[in-house]
Amino acid sequence: MPNEMPLRKIIHVDMDAFYASVEELDNPDLKGKPLAVGGSEKRGVVSAANYEARKFGVRSAMSGFQAKKNCPHLTFVKPRFERYKEISKQIRSIFFEYTDLVEPLSLDEAYLDVTVNKKGNPSATMLATEIRQRILEKTGLNASAGISINKFVAKVASDINKPNGQKTVNPEEVIPFLEELDIRKFYGVGKVTAEKMYKLGIFTGSDLKSKSIEFLAEHFGKSGPYYYHVVRGIHNSEVKPHRIPKSVGAERTFNENLSSEVFMLERLEHIAQELERRLTKSKVAGKTITLKIKYSDFTLNTRSKTMPYFIGDKDLILETAKNLLYQEELQNSVRLLGISLSNLNTEDKKTKKVDDKSILVQLKFDF
Repeated sequence: MPNEMPLRKIIHVDMDAFYASVEELDNPDLKGKPLAVGGSEKRGVVSAANYEARKFGVRSAMSGFQAKKNCPHLTFVKPRFERYKEISKQIRSIFFEYTDLVEPLSLDEAYLDVTVNKKGNPSATMLATEIRQRILEKTGLNASAGISINKFVAKVASDINKPNGQKTVNPEEVIPFLEELDIRKFYGVGKVTAEKMYKLGIFTGSDLKSKSIEFLAEHFGKSGPYYYHVVRGIHNSEVKPHRIPKSVGAERTFNENLSSEVFMLERLEHIAQELERRLTKSKVAGKTITLKIKYSDFTLNTRSKTMPYFIGDKDLILETAKNLLYQEELQNSVRLLGISLSNLNTEDKKTKKVDDKSILVQLKFDF
């Protein structure tokens, strides 16, 4: 068979409304009520919302003001990240009972490669069911899962039967599954990209698959070949137990909007100090410094500078951030400032090339 692809058994586990579910777990009085973690009706941004709040259009990254407008009886609670980390560690310990090939994406989701697993169970579907049950028994929280031949399809599948469900996409089902999928369900296709695809007549995976790699590269740049391959079930990225961070950052949302650069300098110093702490903890340094500015009208502005050498020192980071702050005039009062460092000295420079003519080989594979 030409261009055979490696067929793996990948599980993507995604906790259901994790932050909000933890708050409900610790405070049962909140259960069944619309709940948002983070923000407030006056300030801040929603970090997470439970499913009752989502029915009213409350979403993560939404302003607290808009969330309260959508759902007047919404309850806000402050995030407790130490608690979330504590439970996340418990969940992760369960994953390692099944495989050492665990790639966490965040506190509440991870990929597991169970092609060869510690339980000796050939069925990834059965393992996913067992893992979800173990999580429920140990933490009292529900998880959803997607199971398939690669990370991309598994992640897309994990969202199909949420909350508290799972979806297996067997090898012979991958192509039909992707062809029928709404383009908005494709991982990596955000709101802006989806709108652009709509204008090009791309509404489903089948529409996307009908476009040539040249067409997609012309309209979507480097992402074009990625879309071309994933809609054909081609995604060779391995589950990496030690994910290499692409950037490290820190940011602050202020209680009151800042209208002058002078008032921002002290805040930038604290942010740079926190960033230095995180860099030291991660044992990394970087070359590209990015200053993030979010204005009171929620418009976002970023300014970057790439150094000729790796840095991780607070003073150098702060000095560069100050220069970036003064680089352009402020457009409005500022509600958030952030500094991030990318182009890190730990980035994996290896690239993997996939033959444009590769096809998914549909093999009998016990899932």
